[in-house]
Amino acid sequence: MRSYPVSLERLGEQFAKLPGIGTKSARRLAFFVLGMSDADAAAFVEAIQEARRTVHTCPVCQNLTDQDTCPICADDTRDAGLLCVVADPKDVTAMEKAREFKGKYHVLHGVISPLGNVGPEDLKIRELLQRVADEDIREIIMATNPDTEGEATAMYLSRLLKPFGVKVTRLAYGIPVGGTLEYADEVTLTRALEGRIEME
Repeated sequence: MRSYPVSLERLGEQFAKLPGIGTKSARRLAFFVLGMSDADAAAFVEAIQEARRTVHTCPVCQNLTDQDTCPICADDTRDAGLLCVVADPKDVTAMEKAREFKGKYHVLHGVISPLGNVGPEDLKIRELLQRVADEDIREIIMATNPDTEGEATAMYLSRLLKPFGVKVTRLAYGIPVGGTLEYADEVTLTRALEGRIEME
């Protein structure tokens, strides 16, 4: 016998699809949403719909934006010759919190992961190579996470970029192996940027 209404179960199933949300947390969220006022529930739905409608990737760096180009790409005071390559949009936020990096970004939207069925063709690599070909970039900093997939992606990109004659560096290991940029503190990120090394 079903203990919850079908619609409540479906709502919980949708929350359970979110990363880091287990079955119990999903059920709690579903109950919380049911307890919201009509106005709050409508605002919640509208916020999701508006974000889905207005947020897109920046045509230059592939970061998320609701403008024609993202504010970082549009900022002429930033060093356009220094490019930081990150896996995800949230990594841009982490780097910006350190307030040390004054260049621009390129977001791959993932890393190469054979186990996850993610290959180079699934990432924004073609767009990166086009930028390097078209723009006057002197250094590319690989800022993928220092785990197996992040390292493999950085090495793969380093080999692709060699023919362009651009300097390719890797963040120094102020970030622990297996760690993620999203949870690194500002001091760690600053030291990692300052201690970056050129990739072979």
